[in-house]
Formats: sequence, structure tokens, C-alpha cells
Amino acid sequence: MENSQAAYSIAVRGATLSGLARRVVERQLVTRERSREIHDASQKHHHSFLREALTQSEIDRGRLLCCASEESGMPLMDLAAFDLTQRPLDLVDTRFLETHGVLPLFQRGSKVFLAVSDPADITGLDAFIFQTGFGVEAILVDVDLLNKVIHDIVSGISSELADLNQDNSLDSITEEDSKIPGAKDAEVDTPVVRFVNKIFMDAIRQKASDIHIEPYEEKLRIRYRLDGVLHEIATPPLSLSARITARIKILSRLDIAERRMPQDGRMKLRLSKDHQIDFRVSTLPTQFGEKVVIRVLDSSGSDLGLEALGLEPEQFSLYEAAIRKPYGMILVTGPTGSGKTISLYSALSTLNSPVVNISSVEDPIEINLPGINQVNINERAGLTFATALRSFLRQDPDIIMVGEIRDLETADISVKASQTGHLVLSTLHTNDAPATVVRLLNMGVEPFNVASSVHLIMAQRLIRRLCKTCRKPAKYPEEVLLSAGFSPSGDHKKLELFGPNGCDECTGGYKGRTGIFQVMPVSEAVTSLIIRNAGQDQIEQQAAAEGVMTLRQAGLVKVRSGITSLDEVLRVTST
Repeated sequence: MENSQAAYSIAVRGATLSGLARRVVERQLVTRERSREIHDASQKHHHSFLREALTQSEIDRGRLLCCASEESGMPLMDLAAFDLTQRPLDLVDTRFLETHGVLPLFQRGSKVFLAVSDPADITGLDAFIFQTGFGVEAILVDVDLLNKVIHDIVSGISSELADLNQDNSLDSITEEDSKIPGAKDAEVDTPVVRFVNKIFMDAIRQKASDIHIEPYEEKLRIRYRLDGVLHEIATPPLSLSARITARIKILSRLDIAERRMPQDGRMKLRLSKDHQIDFRVSTLPTQFGEKVVIRVLDSSGSDLGLEALGLEPEQFSLYEAAIRKPYGMILVTGPTGSGKTISLYSALSTLNSPVVNISSVEDPIEINLPGINQVNINERAGLTFATALRSFLRQDPDIIMVGEIRDLETADISVKASQTGHLVLSTLHTNDAPATVVRLLNMGVEPFNVASSVHLIMAQRLIRRLCKTCRKPAKYPEEVLLSAGFSPSGDHKKLELFGPNGCDECTGGYKGRTGIFQVMPVSEAVTSLIIRNAGQDQIEQQAAAEGVMTLRQAGLVKVRSGITSLDEVLRVTST
């Protein structure tokens, strides 16, 4: 009778153990009594059995985590073996990681795989879903490793920096730091040096065009411009701001003691014998410190063939015919970052040969073009666009490229050069081709000079390409399609349009960029309008009558072809 009562008592006690507490007993990690003690302690401390058990030195951590994985159904991963350089950087900021104790590891379409340390604590998962809108798949990892990785990320010295290739010119400059005036006052901080190198190398790897380092009242934000759109990639502690800025100033030969005035500099990174990256650095004093913007110029990755621009066949023929003329002016127009320089460089690269003399004046020189005489303006020394142009005309030129027409003096010299047997290529900042004519007239150029010198005007924008791997069909209401510019005849109903999805090979469903163009030859009818000092509306009407596509119409061609999405075209051509 006593034996049966004892057995009954053990069964009752055993029935109170469930979940992980029962499984560790079944796997013989601990005794039933010890499991009961851990369970009671976890209840007292108001946290999970796993968290309490991990504090017990006599329990094998690896086997305990395996039990937790089996019990919860979560896959178990060794975080130390994971390549942290591949983790998505722009889903949540470091404050979120620190607050919720979760870490995005990788992304598959609309699902993010999230490292967690406790299957019983789902607050971090819920917060991540709420903030990002992504679905999640939880992966169990050791809490100590997870906390260390998050701490390193928050501190701005993540262990992934140890994997950087140290044999590059950025590190070689370190040896010369002491020779730079004021460098002895800058803290030599190896983690900061590595972190700055990491910023540069990641920007190159992700094909970023610009790096923004921005101090605010409570945080430091680092963003990359990828395919024309800024993405936040890190928020290191604000305390690192001055040290990061000082390091960049040292590399770009700027005065690190000067924090009250803007500065401009350059640096180079040679990745291999034939692959060099240029960085153009600009600092600006702001309310909470110096903001740094770095333009990444990778000339080796630039395809300077006319075919790569993205012109439609008829536009390509017009542009190629214009640059083949022995004289006259070709103008490329659009806002900053619309690809004007690449369009001009492509033309110069096409025309470059030993039998012609080509000179360019730029601010600044973005890509080195062998065989072309490139001049960088220096206004402090008196070398402006106008003074360089005057010198060019005494250098027996055939083709002249002017980086930008900014004033009447530069415009007049360019016009006269085009009228005296030279081909002149230049840029202006206007919204479209007809507006460029009006801009020249407003500058003070005489109408007959504009009409007789300008042969072709090309307005352009850059749009993001849909990722070919993950793009998906997209549906739009008919009123949206009609307002965007599709024909009311109904041909759009037969089209299959596509939109972004998102995968490991792209950024938000887009990968790379292409151009959309408005190519307007200055025909006899347009010439007549210019001489009569006609308005922009009249020039636009005449261009449309001659079959010149607007930027929006050129964008819709790309939409019909599945190259980009309607949303992207509307975003770029909304003005």
C-alpha cells in the first residue's frame, strides 16, 4: 500500500512537469528534482525555463539548446558560424536590435529569418512584424552569442570587420597619417579604421553611388544611395561620429581641425592593378556635428557604350547622328543624379580616336577617359568654365565638352565655338528639352544664336530596373493607367505589367538602373519658333507633333516591356 502511494505521489509530481522541463529529464540532462527546482526558480523570477536553465553551470548548453529546439520546433543554428556580412542592414535600426534582442539573419522574398534566444518570448517577433510588415521565421541561437553580436553591432565594431581585406590602399594610408597636418590630434582607433573601411567596401560591393554619414541629436545615421534611393544601413553610436569623420578627413587630405567650414576632398582605393575606385568627399557643419557625403566613382564598372544608355531605337539613331556631326551643340539636361555625365562620357568615348582632339572641362572630373584632355575647374585659382573654354579654342580642338553651362559667359563662348566648326557637348539643369531652350534665352543668349547652334537637346532621368529573378505581375485600376498616360483605346488591358517583389539578389525588388529620354532634334519648325522667341508651350506642341516622346511616354515604353514598374515611372516623372 505504501509503495503504491509513493508511486502515485511521483506520478503526480511528474505530471506537473511539461514542455522543456519534462524533455530535459527525458534526455537525462538533469534529474526530475533538479528540473522541478529550475522550473520553480523560473516562475519566481518571471522568465522562461530555458533562460533559467542556461544559468546553471552543470547543464550542457549545447544539449539544452537542442532540447529547446526539439520542443519548440524552431531550427537551431550556431551563430558563430554565420557570415554576418550577409545579414540585411536596412530592416530595423540598432536600437531595435538592442531593445528586443532579435537579429535579422537573411531574407527570402517577403520572409525574414530572425535569430532569437528564447522560443517562449515572442515579443521581439511581434515587434519586428509590426515595424517591418515582413513575415518571420524564428531561428534559435545561444543567448550569449546573440547578445555579443548585437552589442558589437551597436558599438559599431562588429566582429564582421575582422574579415575585411587589409591589403588595400585605405590601410596603406595609415602609415602616412602622421605626416598630415593635425593628424596627431586625431585618435588612432583601429576599430574605427576598420569600420570606415567596412563602409567603403560595402558601398563598393553593393554598387552604392553615395555614402551619407549624418549626425543627429541622439544617433549617427549611415545611408547608402542604391539605384538612386537612400537606404539606412547602420546607426553606430553618436560618440563615434567625430572619430569616423576625422578618419575620413585624414584619408581625403582635409583639415581635421576645421569643423566650422565645409570642405571638399578626394581619395582613391586601388582594389587591383586595373581596378581603382575614387571617392569624392564633402563635409558640411550641421547642428549636431559634421555631415559627410561621399560620392563613389567606379569607372571600371561604367559601360560607356551608347547602347547601354537605354535609348529607344529611334532616339538612339537621332543621338548618334547628332554626335557624328562636325559642328554644332548638343545639350543634355536633367536634375542632379539623372545620368547626364554618363551620357556625355558615352558620346566622347564613341568619338574618341587618334585623329580628333577632344577636350573637356568638368567640375569635377568623375571618370578618367584616356585620350581625352580633361580639365578640372578651380575657381579659387581663376580656372572657371569660361576661362578653360577660351584656352581650349587656342588648343586646336575638334570636340569640346563643357561640364555645365551655368552663366551667360559660358553659354556665349560655347555657342560661338559651335558656330565656328567645333562640336560642343554640355549639360543644363532643366526639367525637359523644351524648357532648355527657354533657359538659354533667359540667360541672355540671342534667339538666332540658339537656333543656329543647338542641333539636339536630350532630357533624361534614371529609373530602377525590376529584378528579373523576382518581379511579379501587377494589376492597376483602369483610372490609374489612363491618368498615367496609357491610351484610352484599351490596349493597356492586354498588357502584362510587372511590379517589385524582393529577393536576395536585389534591393526591394529592383536591381540596377536604366535611362528614359526625351530626344528633341532642333528641326526647321522648332528653329522658326526659337527665332520668334516662342514660349515653352509652343515648342512642346511642335515637338509632340514631330513625334518626340515625353519622359513619361518613354517611361511607359519601359513599363510595357517589363523593364520597370509603373510606380517607378510615376515616381521619377511626377514633376
